[in-house]
Amino acid sequence: MRKSSILGAIAILIIGGAVWFWAGRTNTAPANPEEDTDISQLIQVSSPLPNQKVTSPLKVSGKAVGNWYFEASFPVMILDANGEKLGVVPAQAQGEWMTTEFVPFEATLTFEKPTTATGTVAFLKDNPSGLPEHDNSFSIPVSF
Repeated sequence: MRKSSILGAIAILIIGGAVWFWAGRTNTAPANPEEDTDISQLIQVSSPLPNQKVTSPLKVSGKAVGNWYFEASFPVMILDANGEKLGVVPAQAQGEWMTTEFVPFEATLTFEKPTTATGTVAFLKDNPSGLPEHDNSFSIPVSF
């Protein structure tokens, strides 16, 4: 009887230790590896420059890593200072986009007349999954 009680206590300690060990483990990798990445390692915009005065149509250009694109494009939009969308267009890759390297892009963005003096041009990582953990964007302030 005493021997079975000791074996039972040892079994409980082993099971309890295993549960404690596995429950205490955490995944230290970020849910979205891009969260810890400097945005300039993902997208670099040549035009427009920050705080540049812009008019419609606006040529945008730069380069982005291949996974910023989906099917060789990603959305670019212009917003006024109130966050109202004035226009949106797909930026097109100017080379092979299925790479981890930077790929040049271009787009011509036609937009409505703004009611504010300033706004932003937003470059959105294409996210066909719709999952928020795959979202990313880069914005440049502009004036009208």
